[in-house]
Amino acid sequence: MSSWSIYNKGKTIGTTSAEGGLVLSDEVNDAGARITLKRGNSYISVSLHIKGWMDHTRFFSTDADAQREYRAMRSAVSSVLSIINTEGVSEIKVWEAISDFVRRFP
Repeated sequence: MSSWSIYNKGKTIGTTSAEGGLVLSDEVNDAGARITLKRGNSYISVSLHIKGWMDHTRFFSTDADAQREYRAMRSAVSSVLSIINTEGVSEIKVWEAISDFVRRFP
């Protein structure tokens, strides 16, 4: 089972992202994912990156919504990572899992 930890020893928290948002939370998963919570001037976003497969960003109007979805996405991506990291799995299975994830978290 994979686990989450603070990305880069927390050095990104409080910094400004490339898009101009303030990084509030930034975690990495040892199975190949990174999730970041950022606040911009008129938005709060959650970005999920799966190494070599996808980048997915969602935008919210409230902190509570963004934080709730951050936790839900972080938990749910473990099933996608499990499929990606299964030896011999077909790309079709991986893309199906990614598509299901994006449909669940539009």
